[in-house]
Amino acid sequence: MPKLADTITGARLLGTKIAQSQRPNPDGRMPLMDHLRELRNRLMKAVAAIVLGMVVGLLPPVHDRLWSFVYHPFKAAAFADHTRLIVIGVLDPFTIWLQLAFYFALIVTSPYWLYQVWAFVAPGLYQREKRWTYAFVFTAAPLFLGGATLAYFVMSRGLKYLIALAPSGIQVLPTVSNYLGYFQAMILGFGLAFELPLLLVMLNLVGVISHDRMKKWRRIMIFSVFVFAGIASPSPDPVTMLLLAVPCVVLIEIAELLIWMNDRRRARIPSPYAGLSDDEASPLDFDLPSDDGAGIGRPPGSAD
Repeated sequence: MPKLADTITGARLLGTKIAQSQRPNPDGRMPLMDHLRELRNRLMKAVAAIVLGMVVGLLPPVHDRLWSFVYHPFKAAAFADHTRLIVIGVLDPFTIWLQLAFYFALIVTSPYWLYQVWAFVAPGLYQREKRWTYAFVFTAAPLFLGGATLAYFVMSRGLKYLIALAPSGIQVLPTVSNYLGYFQAMILGFGLAFELPLLLVMLNLVGVISHDRMKKWRRIMIFSVFVFAGIASPSPDPVTMLLLAVPCVVLIEIAELLIWMNDRRRARIPSPYAGLSDDEASPLDFDLPSDDGAGIGRPPGSAD
């Protein structure tokens, strides 16, 4: 009978441990090895999706359409009599094919592999941090797309000016790799430039910069935007530079307005530390309201 009782007790303890291991953890806590396994699984899924997208991008119909899209700015800027793209190495055509397929897969499968990144990071975030992340992602994607689209349609003006700089009788024969490098630099450069206003707003939300400091930097930022637009689009045509610079300036002004509104909202909230002398202990009440309505402090692992 004692052995039977010990067996029943052991079975109950085992069942309790199994139930606890299967119980969802709201804080996303797990041992280090479980975190590494989770990271490995997420990375494998993301890589598998990108590889599948590359296989689709290597299909001739998809590849031909993709190359037509990438080649269009150069075709619009080139002079048919003395300008064309060439390849030099024997393996260059294959490398270019793989490069285009990779970028195609990276863009097409971005919702999936970004979700894998989010699924790995999200369990460790508080609810307020998740809201900020949602706002950042759903704002950053359209801004980057807007900057990349603008650069795509303006790119041919800069290319036409650069090609026209060649002396008379010189045949311009840039390599495909050289052109793809210019294409990627323009797309990424202006896509990231459009993210600057969002970065300023996020820094203000976490208390790094204020509207007063933003006012001091405004002229420098606007001047830097025009310098960047002038370098990225070397055409002497001022219209091209304005097409690239004015939207960035407008976004910076919108960001400054949002920062001003957020600073005014913070100023209306009374500080719990007002009236305290330098040698007086500050209150550590977890129920004190902060600037966003959440508690100023909270015990580690507590819900937001």
